[in-house]
Order: sequence, then structure tokens, then C-alpha cells
Amino acid sequence: MRRLLFILPAMLFLALAGAFWLVLSSGRDVSELPSVLLDRPVPEFDLPPIEGRPLSRGLKTADFDGVAIVNVFASWCGPCLVEHPLITRLSEEGYRVYGINQRDKPADANRWLDRHGDPYARIGADMDSRVSIDWGVTGVPETFVVDAEGRIREKIVGPLSNPGRFDRLREALREHEG
Repeated sequence: MRRLLFILPAMLFLALAGAFWLVLSSGRDVSELPSVLLDRPVPEFDLPPIEGRPLSRGLKTADFDGVAIVNVFASWCGPCLVEHPLITRLSEEGYRVYGINQRDKPADANRWLDRHGDPYARIGADMDSRVSIDWGVTGVPETFVVDAEGRIREKIVGPLSNPGRFDRLREALREHEG
């Protein structure tokens, strides 16, 4: 019986280590979560603009009238800052980029956008994360591609600067443009 008490924890550890190894060596991106919203219409929502943002317009479902990128971001999010130059680049290339600013103090969001640039055609302030929840957001940053019919075609969890994610976004844009 004593021997079993020593062997059992070691066996459990080996079993867990083996399971982790199998998942990590499978080549599957374990950071990607499937989205039930893919190929479904954009959820109904109406967000106000960020308070105090000059010339700012909020964001609502009716604003989607062509292929668009929706980027969920926050000033307190480090990875959002890392991916921000890529979001800016997409906007400069002529893509319509919308923002959902999640759980941010207006002063912080305004300061962040003033300092790093505002590439968004429209930004909605999602102070209580209700709209983010409707979009299936699990954390920031997350980026979506919406097609011309207003359907969500791609969801990218995490910063676009991670390997393969920016390419995946571009591929989804190419596929749904035109």
C-alpha cells in the first residue's frame, strides 16, 4: 500500500505530461478557439463613441455595408499596442477598420489613440463588455473579418503580430473582397 502511495502521483504526472506533449506536438494552434459566430450575421448592437473623442462616431450593426475589419482593443492591453501598427497599415491600405474599445476609461482610450494613431473609421465604446460577449470575444485583442453581406467570416484571437495571424487575416480579406 505504501508503495502505491509513492507510485500513483508519479504515474498521474507522467499521464498529464504525456497528454500535454501530444497536444503541443500535434501542430494545432492551441491558442485558437472555435467561434460559433463564423458564417453568421454580425450581432445586433449599437455602441456610443468614446466619450470626448473629437469627430468620433460610435459603432452599430447598421454601419456594416461592405467588407470590414473589426478590432477589439483597449489601452490597457499590451498586445494591442504590439499589433496596432498592423491595424494602422490595413487602414492605410484602404481597408475599412472598425474598433470596439473594451472596458476602457475614456481618458485612457483617447490618450492611447492620440499617442499611437487612430486608424479606425468608427469606434464603439463597450464599457460593460456586453457587445464583446455577443461577438464571442474571450479577451483583447481579437480581430474579425466581416463580409459585404454582414457575416462574420474570420475570427483571430490574440495579436496579429503573432506568426501566421496577419497572413490569415489578409487571406480572409482577399477571399471576401470583390
